[in-house]
Amino acid sequence: MNILVTGATGFLGSHLVKKLKSLDHVVYISNTRQCNLNKIENLYEFNDISFDYIFHLAAATKAGDYCLTHQGEQWENNQLLNTNMLIYWKDYQPQAKIICMGTSCSYPADLPMVEENYLTGLPGKDLYTYAMTKRMLLTGLMAFEKQYGLKWLYFIPSTLYGPGFQEHDNHFIFDLIRKIYNGQHHGADVELWGDGHQRRELIYVDDAIDAMLNLLGEQNEIFNLGSSNDLPIRHYAQDICDSVGYEHDKIFYNTEKYVGVRKRKLEVDKVKLLYSNYCKTPLKNGIEKTVQFYRDNYGNKNREG
Repeated sequence: MNILVTGATGFLGSHLVKKLKSLDHVVYISNTRQCNLNKIENLYEFNDISFDYIFHLAAATKAGDYCLTHQGEQWENNQLLNTNMLIYWKDYQPQAKIICMGTSCSYPADLPMVEENYLTGLPGKDLYTYAMTKRMLLTGLMAFEKQYGLKWLYFIPSTLYGPGFQEHDNHFIFDLIRKIYNGQHHGADVELWGDGHQRRELIYVDDAIDAMLNLLGEQNEIFNLGSSNDLPIRHYAQDICDSVGYEHDKIFYNTEKYVGVRKRKLEVDKVKLLYSNYCKTPLKNGIEKTVQFYRDNYGNKNREG
């Protein structure tokens, strides 16, 4: 099959491309350097190719407090790349099924995170702009389905983790690994934001990809992708401390820093009904593989951040 992947050099994208190639698919990529989505004309190089699937993973965002301080950039960049991709799909690749990624921060804070609530109420104010661009992406998919009969899937992952992340990726689990590893091996102070009791949910990146690929036969559906097991930051920190040999009591939890929502857990009954082998990587195994990747690729660098 011919498959286009946008955001192909990002964390999820790089793992997905590797998996698709292992299955003998012909994969074409788009990223910030190659076929940048900021201009729709860049996609015209693919006009002679008929895609079976388009995985639209590209997004403009960062972890931490970026969403608080770059609302304008987030709105502009995400609306531009999402609109360009959807228009290109409609005009030049209508035979393809498009698979897009949402975000758990689009859910309202006061309702269960089940798929039918995704467009209900208002997202939290801290991540509001980015959350709304993802809601608009889903709205575009549904609009193009209704008017033009196009086919799509929309996946909402919890925090993805595993080997292959960039050294300065600040998603919480990678940040914990970097700081705790450097605390043990380079004598850096380990400061984590918040009191450590805020809860987060992880899904191993290969488990998320397996679920996506096993659900490709579905159409015009929304699926949460999470482990259904949210844990305190302190739990993840302890697992990483155990892996690298650092004493958890040495960690300083800074309650003056931005921590985001206190709790976020996706309901995943819908995907479990359709995919029986879902989410098979135990957390400790996944953490150890991720720590080992950091150790092998970045661990010899004496730095704190």
